[in-house]
Amino acid sequence: MTSVAEHLPDTVEHAAATPDVELPYRELGLKPDEYDRIVEILGRRPTAAELAMYSVMWSEHCSYKSSKRHLRQFGEKTTEAMREHLLVGIGENAGVVDIGQGWAVTFKVESHNHPSFVEPYQGAATGVGGIVRDIISMGARPVAVMDQLRFGAVDHPDTARVVHGVVAGVAGYGNCLGLPNIGGEVDFDPSYQGNPLVNALCLGVLRHEDIHLANASGAGNKVVLFGARTGGDGIGGASILASETFEDGVPAKRPSVQVGDPFMEKVLIECCLELFAAGVVEGIQDLGAAGISCATSELASNGDGGMHVDLEKVLLRDPTLTAGEILMSESQERMMAVVRPDQLEEFLAITAKWDVETAVIGEVTGTGRLTIDHHGHRIVDVDPRTVAHEGPVYDRPYARPAWQDALNADTAAALPRPGTGEELRAQVLALVASPNLASKAWVTDQYDRYVQGNTALAQPDDAGVVRVDESTNLGVALATDANGRFTKLDPYAGAQQALAEAYRNVATVGARPLAVTDCLNFGSPEDPDAMWQLVQATTGLADACQELGVPVTGGNVSLYNSTGEPGRVDSSINPTPVVGVLGVLDDVRRATPSGWTSEGEAVLLLGATAAELDGSAWADTVHQHLGGRPPRVDLGAERALAEVLVAAGTERLARAAHDLSTGGLAQALADAVLRYGVGATVDLDDVAGRDGVDRATLLFAETGARALVAVAPDREAQMVDLCAAHGVPVARIGTTGGDALTVTGAFTLPLTELAEASAATLPRHFG
Repeated sequence: MTSVAEHLPDTVEHAAATPDVELPYRELGLKPDEYDRIVEILGRRPTAAELAMYSVMWSEHCSYKSSKRHLRQFGEKTTEAMREHLLVGIGENAGVVDIGQGWAVTFKVESHNHPSFVEPYQGAATGVGGIVRDIISMGARPVAVMDQLRFGAVDHPDTARVVHGVVAGVAGYGNCLGLPNIGGEVDFDPSYQGNPLVNALCLGVLRHEDIHLANASGAGNKVVLFGARTGGDGIGGASILASETFEDGVPAKRPSVQVGDPFMEKVLIECCLELFAAGVVEGIQDLGAAGISCATSELASNGDGGMHVDLEKVLLRDPTLTAGEILMSESQERMMAVVRPDQLEEFLAITAKWDVETAVIGEVTGTGRLTIDHHGHRIVDVDPRTVAHEGPVYDRPYARPAWQDALNADTAAALPRPGTGEELRAQVLALVASPNLASKAWVTDQYDRYVQGNTALAQPDDAGVVRVDESTNLGVALATDANGRFTKLDPYAGAQQALAEAYRNVATVGARPLAVTDCLNFGSPEDPDAMWQLVQATTGLADACQELGVPVTGGNVSLYNSTGEPGRVDSSINPTPVVGVLGVLDDVRRATPSGWTSEGEAVLLLGATAAELDGSAWADTVHQHLGGRPPRVDLGAERALAEVLVAAGTERLARAAHDLSTGGLAQALADAVLRYGVGATVDLDDVAGRDGVDRATLLFAETGARALVAVAPDREAQMVDLCAAHGVPVARIGTTGGDALTVTGAFTLPLTELAEASAATLPRHFG
């Protein structure tokens, strides 16, 4: 066979005449049967440029070919009632939700995992940039970001490299854009050692009439590329870096990582918003994964005609790039617009005003085909739907892992509990100082949480709260959560726990939960174990969203987060379905903080506690144990608790509220006293007797549907009545005040000792 390199340029005509030319489809991530399918679609072998397009658009990262048939559940299980506030759902750049008063918000979470291991700073930075551009393309102004970070063991020699780079990348890009970072998570676990997770979320605000969808319609309309020039960074990012494992070695993948320029993105935000406001665009598509290949094929596929592009008109940073490299490049800060000819002059005047380089590279046609020429040579002639939307869909084999039963049988029941007050004190202190529960101030202090002046709450509160309308104080709350340990024990329940916790966190600050975005981080879909985890988690999440009445508006799937031998208990990361929940507050001034601010308030425990220590932070920190089954998910109890918490916020009953989740009651009490430096004295004997558990279990169990609430003494009866009306168990367990956390009959922990233990952990490891 001959090589395509011997016959440049590789035109459509040449491809038809040379069926035996060998193309490097394997190196581009395509399987032999996928290549054969492309040949069948085209009726000939693809050109080198067409192969580049198909390889990136048919990659796991872009096509969801292993998860698509299971993700359909999110749409199938969305009821008419759930669609009440849904303006734009799954399938667009980001979902859009009606929050009232003519306002809408768009939000979405996506992953940039593999690039962030290879080149942590740029991987994380461009992850933020990419999700921000998704929000811009909907016609919204980005107003906040969040991040969900998972790293390897805190004491592993490589963890510091990844942590320093990722945190600096998130901070550097977001801070330069002037976007507040209002929340997220930072967790450490050995399962993420070779596959850290960097999930980024962006929230945007717009009026209903300003929603824009991206499609290429109207023959004769111009296709315009604007923003940064196209370079050699990010080539193969979607098809190779994000859709394979790292087993072929990291250094060779370094060129696949994009390089970001937040100052260019800031200009793009303002430029795009002015273009939308002027009404001079039919639609704008961001260029992220798969670059021009994605933007052209998706715009054409979503439209009612076709598209022609002259590739030599693309402005380049590197003039040596081949046509295929131009199509595959994932250079950042680029957008593609469809513009009517009579509005082109005004469009160009606006981009010139913002000093944004712009090139008219093609036009919409009525042919139904996507054609691309390079210096007069036809190098692409395809049906755009076959590239963008009709890629392979796999029904991957999956089965409950052989090791799952043994893992579930190894419960925490036999783990020794603390028998004395001193042992209890030591274990509470150990939890507070553990990497996953210790203060994240070392991380979050690198982020600007209050820029723009509309942040009402941010970390370490339970949810981030942002004001949308300065005249009415209408706003939204956002929380993102995941528990890979629970999901490892039971993927179906673990995904539901992630939703329940984010739902609870949003309600805790007083917001009505309204909609969901998710980022599903799992191992290789070619491993039946990891595929089973993905299917179970997806089904569990879809079922729980339906029961709670909150629709999934969009999200992301990140697979191939595995480096071990398939079939082993440690082959993949702990399966980590990250769930973001959006809630609405009619008045952000009523948002409920997570810690109490004054003495003499009654501390109430809402919800009942069960003997559920499997997968807990206590089992991990004290005994280095993972086994058993996660806490039972009671979505009815979660909904009832949320109704109480929202009402308590609206009626200003709750002076403070904090959900119980990782670390249980012990961690919730520690968080609440440390938030504003006001201690508490609690007596747990009565509520432990009521629930039939010992004191240690009451402190460390991670049963769901529970929260701490502080109320003024003269309003305690109202709060108790509110709980009774919703069937939520409630018990007064103590009073705020003093400079220590005291558990009567067990221990006293001065706030200074608690604070020092919590604050010292991350700086000790990372400087």
